[in-house]
Amino acid sequence: MSRPRYARYAGLIGLLIAALVVVNTLLVRSDGAAGIAPGKMLAPFAVPLALGSLQGDANIATHAHEGSAGNVPACSVRGMRVLNLCQLYERGPVVLALFVDGGGCPRILGEMQALLKSFPGVGFAAVAIEGQRGQLRRLVRARRLTLPVGIDEDGAVASIYKVFSCPQVNFAYPGGVVQSKALLRTPSLAELRARVGQLAAASRARGWQEAKA
Repeated sequence: MSRPRYARYAGLIGLLIAALVVVNTLLVRSDGAAGIAPGKMLAPFAVPLALGSLQGDANIATHAHEGSAGNVPACSVRGMRVLNLCQLYERGPVVLALFVDGGGCPRILGEMQALLKSFPGVGFAAVAIEGQRGQLRRLVRARRLTLPVGIDEDGAVASIYKVFSCPQVNFAYPGGVVQSKALLRTPSLAELRARVGQLAAASRARGWQEAKA
């Protein structure tokens, strides 16, 4: 994994994370940042899994030799210790949550976990923005999560996804094209189920065949 440095973003991201943890509620900046727009591609990335032993910052490169973004394209960084977004959307629709490990924000992980059996062909995944890896591991284990949870140690993923709310939940078709607007708050389980159901139905209409439970 490459180790990019995003010093000019670090202060801003740190302040936003601190504010999110303190207020424990939705925070949206006045610039209207709302994730990646429908019809656009999810930005590729590869990050270490929280429960793995791999160390390093996010790879967000789209081509080889992109300096601090990565020496190789993020889509090519694969392995048992890596959460690779490209692998997820190659298999089917994707529900991706970017969250802060603090306050009530991690509740989205439980809501996603609860839907895994109902939507076996949908790739659920989450990425923690910065935070303490030890604390994140304890969270994953305490909640008995089986969906992959990665860690964005330097905030690179947060910067390319323009994360200014907690959580930011993205919905994408197979292939990585964003299906609908991101959720910028923790939804109820019923609301999330409805959104994932709409994603699955829209994906089937585009030719995707859902795996059997």
